Amino acid sequence: MLFLWLYMFYSCAGSCAGLVARGSPAPPRAAPPGEPGEESSPEEQRAAPDASSPISSFFNGSGSKRLPQAIIIGVKKGGTRALLEFLRVHPDVRAVGAEPHFFDRNYERGLAWYRDLMPRTLEGQITMEKTPSYFVTREAPARISSMAKGTKLIVVVRDPVTRAISDYTQTLSKKPDIPTFESLTFKNRTTGLIDTSWSAIQIGIYAKHLENWLLYFPIGQILFVSGERLISDPAGELGRVQDFLGLKRIITDKHFYFNKTKGFPCLKKAEGSSKPHCLGKTKGRTHPDIDQEVVQRLRDFYRPFNMKFYQMTGQDFGWD
Repeated sequence: MLFLWLYMFYSCAGSCAGLVARGSPAPPRAAPPGEPGEESSPEEQRAAPDASSPISSFFNGSGSKRLPQAIIIGVKKGGTRALLEFLRVHPDVRAVGAEPHFFDRNYERGLAWYRDLMPRTLEGQITMEKTPSYFVTREAPARISSMAKGTKLIVVVRDPVTRAISDYTQTLSKKPDIPTFESLTFKNRTTGLIDTSWSAIQIGIYAKHLENWLLYFPIGQILFVSGERLISDPAGELGRVQDFLGLKRIITDKHFYFNKTKGFPCLKKAEGSSKPHCLGKTKGRTHPDIDQEVVQRLRDFYRPFNMKFYQMTGQDFGWD
C-alpha cells in the first residue's frame, strides 16, 4: 500500500502542478529587493508549509523575508558601500540596496515594517543591510540587541583624519558655500582646540562609540574591516568577512580589477550582470587641499583614541 501511494504521489507531481497552474490563481508576485511585500496573517503563517520545504519552494520559488542576520553598522565614508556591493556577488548573501535607517530614524515603524524592506531569501542565505550612521547612534546597540542578540555586526573603519576630509568633501559637493574645513575643525584655532561637536570629527572617535556597542555585544560578534585594505587587498578583506559570516570563500581575486582612474578596485562582474561594475561618481571624489598644520593637529588629536581602539579590537590599523 505504501509503495502504491508513493507511486501515485510521484506520478502526480508534474500533472498536478499543471492542474494547479491552470485551475488556480497564480501565486503572488515576489516583491523585488527593497520593495515592500504583503504580510501574511498569523493564521496563514500557521497554515503555510515550512519555507524550507520542497513543496514551499515549488509554489513560492522566491523564499521569504527575514530580519537581517548581519548588519554593516558603520562607518560613514569608510567604505561601507563598496563592501556591500562586493558581498552581493556571493550567492548566499541577499542585501537591501538602500539604507533602511531603521534603528536610528525609523524605529517607531516597528519590526514588521523593517522586515518588509528585506529581500526574499532561501534557506541558507544571509539577509543583510547597511546603515553607517548606526555606529554613532546611541540607541542603536540596544535596539539591535532587542531584535536579535546574535546579530553579526560589521564596522568598516578608515584613518579618521582621511575619513573626516572625505566627509567634508561629500558635504562640499552638495553645499559649495559651507565654511572651510580648517574653520570647522577648531573651536579656537589659536589654542588648537578641536571642535568635537562637528560630526565629521566626532564620528572618527571610534573607541568612544565602540564602548557603547560593547555594553550589548561581545567583541567577537563584531568584525572590523580596514577601509584601506578594502582598497589595497579587497579579496583579502572579503575573505575575512566571508569567514566571519560563515560563508564559503567564493569571492576571490578573480572578481576584482583595479581602476586607476577612480583609484579603487571594481568588480569584473556585478551581481546579476556580466559587465564590469564600479561605484558611481559620488565615490572617489578628489579631496580639497587641506592645510598640513591642521592635518597634523588632527593626527595628534586622534592618536590616543586610535591607540585605545587598537587595544579594544586587537587590531593595529596603522593610522599613525
